[in-house]
Amino acid sequence: MTHTPVLCREVVEALKAGPGGRYIDCTVGPGGHALALLEATEPTGRLLALDADPTAIEAATRRLEPYRGRVVLLHQSYTAVAEAAREHGFLKPDGVLMDLGLSSLQLEAEGRGFSFQREAPLDMRFDQGQHFTVADIVNGSPEEELTRIIAQYGQEPRARRISQALVRSRPIGSTLELASIVARAAGRTRGRLHPATRTFQSLRIAVNGELEALEAGLNQVIQLLGAGGRLAVISYHSLEDRLVKTTLRQASLGCICPPKTPACICGHTPEVRLVPRKPTTPSHEEVQRNPRSRSARLRVAEHL
Repeated sequence: MTHTPVLCREVVEALKAGPGGRYIDCTVGPGGHALALLEATEPTGRLLALDADPTAIEAATRRLEPYRGRVVLLHQSYTAVAEAAREHGFLKPDGVLMDLGLSSLQLEAEGRGFSFQREAPLDMRFDQGQHFTVADIVNGSPEEELTRIIAQYGQEPRARRISQALVRSRPIGSTLELASIVARAAGRTRGRLHPATRTFQSLRIAVNGELEALEAGLNQVIQLLGAGGRLAVISYHSLEDRLVKTTLRQASLGCICPPKTPACICGHTPEVRLVPRKPTTPSHEEVQRNPRSRSARLRVAEHL
């Protein structure tokens, strides 16, 4: 399946990508956004591209082969983006992109376990070098911990019922088995959302430590950008978007003292401004072309 980058034109415009610019793509995936940035920065622009998933780096390497002299591809999480930027000459870049969604490459890959519609082992690791998998969570976590994960990361109102069903059904060996157990426990849901969607999301977030990684990456990027440099973040569910919104808003404030503090004692100054203040969403035409884009939210901040 061909991966279609979400909000691609909007990202290039938001990052003000132009000839000679230096950019970092923290989640390169199959390279769709990276390709657009390299084209926009011809002839001398440079790109540092990271991804925790080695299969994504392989796919991006093939796709970006014509630009190999202007791109550095690293199998590395964006939790180490500052270190990567120092090592490869990308301090104070003109722009940074973080696209937080799963790619078609990951969803459709055999044996990765990201989809509840395909038979696969309970894996869901971005980095295959990591030993801890979703199978360890599903088959080894206490019921209370499973309930917490599904409720907190999946925002699933039937989390306790689902976790009880999972514990009763152990050992669980595959994605389709897991999805079937969750669907029976959750019962019928309104709308087009599959009953297992939230549970699969929660387990993926937990096994990859996604929210902790996102917070670490955001804070590094804010410090990394040069004056006028921009950060663009595409999120796909409310947990991610809330964290991005809160972090960028905090960085855009002056005083961050508690509300009842008589006089400012924090000395905090604004680091970024939000451009615009509200997120950009895909057009109706883009959603028609690529239904997976429908939940995307693009937030942009400019370093002061």
